[in-house]
Amino acid sequence: MAGDWRPRREIEILAGTAPGGGLDRTARALLAALTEQALLDVPVRVLNVPGDGARRVWAGVDARAGDAHVLCVSSPNLTTDFLTGVAAFSHHSYTPLAILYNEYIAFVARSDASYRSAGDLVKHLRDGAGEVTVALSTAAGNPNHIALAQVTRHAGGDVRAPVIRVFDSARDAVADVVAGNAHIAAVTAASAVPELQSGMLRALAVSAPARLAGVYAQTPAWCELGVPCTLGAWRGVHGARALNPRQIAFWESTLTVATHSTSWGAELAQHYFTPMLVTGAALGEHLAQEKAQISEMLKALGFC
Repeated sequence: MAGDWRPRREIEILAGTAPGGGLDRTARALLAALTEQALLDVPVRVLNVPGDGARRVWAGVDARAGDAHVLCVSSPNLTTDFLTGVAAFSHHSYTPLAILYNEYIAFVARSDASYRSAGDLVKHLRDGAGEVTVALSTAAGNPNHIALAQVTRHAGGDVRAPVIRVFDSARDAVADVVAGNAHIAAVTAASAVPELQSGMLRALAVSAPARLAGVYAQTPAWCELGVPCTLGAWRGVHGARALNPRQIAFWESTLTVATHSTSWGAELAQHYFTPMLVTGAALGEHLAQEKAQISEMLKALGFC
């Protein structure tokens, strides 16, 4: 039973990006949800460990095998980094506990750029994909890169041709476009909101199954344009390896309750997150299916 084990000391929620980055947003939202419902009897804090494309954080998790007092914000990058060979670890190296929500990907350009619509981007990818520079985070071959490849393939361009600039944080990728170093950023939707609100950037399309709200209300989803690109970057929580069944049961139960809090719902709405709670056996099945799908696309990109 979940009640057979409870934390005995401070809980650390590790985020592989700096404050304000995508993984940090997840950690802060989770901290607020756990606090609001008083789900823990011990202190909880967020610890940012940015660097190496959000991979540096996992070294701290490696050092704490069997310790259920550390949680690490996770994403599909654990699969893509492993398949592309930039990391020696994957989901199976740790203890998957839950997927919490999905973040869809926004394609944005400077408001004064020649890329004024999704159609303009498709045309450039068709006629000269090698002349298109795209900023993304946190690693080549990740869901953002795969979404770009899906659009490029639909356009009839070479999926390996676009120039990819990789950053440790989506906020840095956005800044790269603002600075004029990249034509496009393919980033999680929330990451570009400040620049969209200020008018510095224009949103061309999103990879969601339908239009998003707020600043994206007038931005088409790729699928409504006939482009088969419906892909998100989920955010979840992994524990250290070698957690026992009682520890896993506690966190699965606690995380499930946390995602039903008022603060959690508010965070999802504010940051354009889509609910996607997956735990237990369904989580293992999802990760296995996702790995097979990603592997196929990475082969087309020349990574494996």
